[in-house]
Amino acid sequence: MLDKLAGIEERYEELNRLLMEVGDDYQRAAELNKERIDLEPIAANARKYRKNLSELEEARAVLAEDSDPDLVELAQAEVSELLTRIESLEKEIKRMLVPKDPRDDKNVIMEIRAGTGGDEAALFAADLFRMYSRYAEREGWKIEVMSQHDIGIGGFKEITFLIKGFGAYSKLKFESGVHRVQRIPSTESSGRIHTSTATVAVLAEVEEVDIDIPSSDVRIDVYISAGAGGQNVQKNSTAIRITHIPTGMVVACQDERSQLQNKLRAMSILRARLYAIEEEKLRSEQDESRRLQVGTGERSEKIRTYNYPQSRVTDHRIGLSSYNLPAVMEGNIDEFIVELASTDEADRLAVAGDYSQDED
Repeated sequence: MLDKLAGIEERYEELNRLLMEVGDDYQRAAELNKERIDLEPIAANARKYRKNLSELEEARAVLAEDSDPDLVELAQAEVSELLTRIESLEKEIKRMLVPKDPRDDKNVIMEIRAGTGGDEAALFAADLFRMYSRYAEREGWKIEVMSQHDIGIGGFKEITFLIKGFGAYSKLKFESGVHRVQRIPSTESSGRIHTSTATVAVLAEVEEVDIDIPSSDVRIDVYISAGAGGQNVQKNSTAIRITHIPTGMVVACQDERSQLQNKLRAMSILRARLYAIEEEKLRSEQDESRRLQVGTGERSEKIRTYNYPQSRVTDHRIGLSSYNLPAVMEGNIDEFIVELASTDEADRLAVAGDYSQDED
């Protein structure tokens, strides 16, 4: 670890020097400064760590060489305190050295689709959309609906929406998967509890520079929108359907008033989906034998159950339950988000530790 820290400190000092020499190249200065800011906390802890190791060596030398009882007692107390400090610093430094997900600061594209359960599944999909909308409001984020397919009774067959806010992906990325609801539908006269599901996909919004989609790889079809939006939308072909030929993936948008706006929305969704596929391939290659415990966000993975009769919400990945279902459905999901993030961090630290032992 000392060698790795020495390399980071060396790079940090190099960045300080380069910033002094960069001149009027403001874009280059911004890039260098961003890297410097990212490395600064690690470099600061590295200096503290090295200083504490040096002081520990000196204190142990006193214990080995001095026979004065008072000095020995002081040295023993100092050794004990330094060992505690060093252990704490090591934990913090290891946490900081675990690679950060480059998508964490990005906006989020969420897709919610009704699963098994017919109309009740569609109503549950709408409940989940409301839950995430409330959570976004609490965080001060903005929501934009990108496309939707409602069933006319307040439910959604599917809905795709953008959540704009710094760090949105870092907090919502573990929401991907199958969400299950157990409750008595309003249309159920016998009072039987039904089980329905909805699928949530969380994608990081990506820019064109993050993923290149050749024009030859897409087929764009234009058609008349079937949704609301006034006479102009109804009479003109504004809806867009984009087919990604290599994968067969289809994205359709019709909620905007212009063809261009719908095309931009559809391309944004397509980029996010393709980027997620590439990230998953990379993660699979890197962690083939070391899967993280929180979950990979696969759509087939049942992650959470919302049990209305018991007012209970259970996340199956971490075994955490809340018995205040109404509050959860109003967007109070911090308890789950914090615990999932903590578990993921612990898993990544364990994996990083395994890799460092392999390297040794």
